[in-house]
Amino acid sequence: MHILFLTDNFPPEGNAPASRTYEHTREWVKAGHKVTVITCAPNFPEGKVFEGYKNSWFSKSKVEGINVWRVKTYITANEGFIKRILDFISFMLSSFIFGLFSKKVDVVIGTSPQFFTVISAWALAKLKSVPFVFELRDIWPASITAVGAMKKNKIIQILEKVEMFLYKQADLIVSVTHSFKKELIERGVDGNKIDVVLNGVDLCKYHPTDKSKSIFAKKYKLEDKFVAGYIGTHGLAHGLSTIVEAAELLKEHDEIRFVFAGGGAERDKVKKLVIKKKLENVILIDRQSKEMMSQLWAVCDISLVPLINKPLFKTVIPSKIFECMGMGIPSVISVPEGEATKIVRDTDSGLVVESESASEIAKAVLDLHSNKEQYVSLKFNCSENSSLFDRRLLADKMLKIVERVVKRVG
Repeated sequence: MHILFLTDNFPPEGNAPASRTYEHTREWVKAGHKVTVITCAPNFPEGKVFEGYKNSWFSKSKVEGINVWRVKTYITANEGFIKRILDFISFMLSSFIFGLFSKKVDVVIGTSPQFFTVISAWALAKLKSVPFVFELRDIWPASITAVGAMKKNKIIQILEKVEMFLYKQADLIVSVTHSFKKELIERGVDGNKIDVVLNGVDLCKYHPTDKSKSIFAKKYKLEDKFVAGYIGTHGLAHGLSTIVEAAELLKEHDEIRFVFAGGGAERDKVKKLVIKKKLENVILIDRQSKEMMSQLWAVCDISLVPLINKPLFKTVIPSKIFECMGMGIPSVISVPEGEATKIVRDTDSGLVVESESASEIAKAVLDLHSNKEQYVSLKFNCSENSSLFDRRLLADKMLKIVERVVKRVG
């Protein structure tokens, strides 16, 4: 089977969509299938092309057997609605044009969050007369209004109509959460064509690692500190000013450090807040390459997983909770009650606190630092339950679902 996969994020970018696509397609190649990924020059989230890459019209490479085609796009930082839309549209057009040159394709998969990529996948599937698979990573454009990037208006209404068109056109929808599936069914989408494949963790790369072996522990003098880390994209949805407030509440506890590592639209805001409040207990680390992520996680004793208190985020599962489980790192998750909080409670792999509550986050960090017995128990539960979210098993699950739709439709 030849799988054509369209995504605007792919390694060396280290965000959740890039990791999921790479780790799934890698396993599909191992299973004997041909995979072609069409993506763009790596630039997320700063909107700067990574060293060693060019934003050229077209380039080919092979990554662990995956055929990677990179196409030219309008590149901008992950902020600002108009510029991001131009970025999305440019990838839609270039991925479609160069996708026409892919031969003997059996299925086309397009992945969100934004669905301009999926429009290209739908059009290519139609022209090639093969099944069209929509991998649903986010309810978009609802997430735009949820984070306050844009108010509901005619543009959003048009985007919502396109969204529903794509759901109905898809031969298969692969949702990353059960909540998304439930919402789509309530909106009239046929539930029989929706399957759920959760995010997961590559247990070959993410496993318990002694802090002393992390280069970041030595560099930032964290060997003997209790570290609460926020690792990942600094986006509007995360409410990171609340984490800064929690750090301020614990600034007298010299044995505790807060670490922010990553980049994104809110990175400068976090940096300015830390400077303004003169917080010496906060360490800021720049975005690291994907290869360094396990080293970065290793410096953390607990992971901070925040989302702002909006109803939409009840349906979201931050993928970092799975990486934390793999690393044996308990989470302090401060998101609206929903699927993510249920996973953390069911696996007993962390503490659930109220979304956007600095005092509750600070208390949870202090409790886990003070209560060694509880902390050790949570660490054990993380390691015990991580196998439930092994990316290899999840990749195989999605492959079987795709194979079924190809057999049925093709």
